[in-house]
Amino acid sequence: MKKNILIYYMAVFTFLFLSLEVSAQNASKARQILDKVASNLQRKGGATANFTITSGNVGAISGSIAMKGNKFYAHTPKATTWFNGKTQWTYMVSSNEVNVSNPSVEQQAQMNPYRYITMYKKGYKLSMVQKGNSYQVYLKAITSGKSIQEMYITISKANYLPTQIKMKQGGKWSTITIKNFKYAQLSDSKFVFKSKDFPKAEVIDLR
Repeated sequence: MKKNILIYYMAVFTFLFLSLEVSAQNASKARQILDKVASNLQRKGGATANFTITSGNVGAISGSIAMKGNKFYAHTPKATTWFNGKTQWTYMVSSNEVNVSNPSVEQQAQMNPYRYITMYKKGYKLSMVQKGNSYQVYLKAITSGKSIQEMYITISKANYLPTQIKMKQGGKWSTITIKNFKYAQLSDSKFVFKSKDFPKAEVIDLR
């Protein structure tokens, strides 16, 4: 009887050990994939793309984005945002106002869909599955303090670029679909707000 119990516990221990090992390998693979994606997105010169954000709060909003390192320029029919790596300017069409701020990483991600890609480096547990010609990486926040608690990133196997980002924020899910990604040679001036282009806009400094 004691021998049978010992064999049982050894079998359970072996199963748990192998499960943890597989989980660690899966997480390592997920991180390697996101490392490649981040490297592609941060290629020297910059890149452009089109995106559509769909959520229960606002419906669907389409726009375009240009990025270079951690700088970005995003345009939608309702707002345009410039971020030069430190300062962010957001022009709201409805109010003809420009809000100036120094946003956190998660605040940057609200206007720059590619900023989500680099958030995996700290505070998230990773896993991944393969779906046809894509990888789907799942991120789960380790603590409840993260504003984005869960995220699914779908990545093309062909070029290691994201095609869709689905995230849970404030208990609600939003989806960003990305198309027409192209590498470019972008000037740093593209990521800075030019007041002469909006002479009648009210500038509100929130820093």
